[in-house]
Amino acid sequence: MLPLIAIIFLSYLAGSIPTSIIMSRLTRGIDIRDYGSGNAGATNAIRVLGWKIGIVVIIVDVGKGVLATLLISQIGREQLDLVPLHHNLVQIIAGLSAVLGHIWTIFAGFKGGKGVGTAAGMLFSLYPLAGLICLLIFGTVLLTARYVSVASMTAAISLPIVSLILKHFFNYEISSALIYFSIFMAILIVFTHRSNIKRLLKGQESRIKKISF
Repeated sequence: MLPLIAIIFLSYLAGSIPTSIIMSRLTRGIDIRDYGSGNAGATNAIRVLGWKIGIVVIIVDVGKGVLATLLISQIGREQLDLVPLHHNLVQIIAGLSAVLGHIWTIFAGFKGGKGVGTAAGMLFSLYPLAGLICLLIFGTVLLTARYVSVASMTAAISLPIVSLILKHFFNYEISSALIYFSIFMAILIVFTHRSNIKRLLKGQESRIKKISF
């Protein structure tokens, strides 16, 4: 099982790349964790560094999930095919390792982002339709409530529901492993947003500016 260990390790390292911290130091000479919400994620990057840099952070964070799921998961494919380990499960393990690396990055004292972008990259790599539906849910909640945290948690919680509906009512091929992963991911995303939940309950959570068309 050496290839699987290598996949987990390399995926975790890929996810651990602290994109917002690197960008804040390169562009402003600051540590983004000292500003805004103190989180090393894309939302705080947008808040502190602006939309242009924030979009770069989002793209890279999503890319980390794609990299782990589609490329790193292929390491030692021939050897893994000899054991009863479904390829789709290996991809999920790789993607999840990247998400955990993003949240608990080894390069920044195990204090990273909230995992939403990297999880989205993994989801779109495996099941684009489910990813698109969750993205639409995220966008709808964001435009109406104007809380990124609420939109992120709603989309995460929606993932297992969307997956089950697609699987059982539309015969969309979704592995049981993804169903279990989606439930775990929903719990994990809510957990990483626990500080946001506290601010929401106190009425102190920041909203994005109202978008007019």
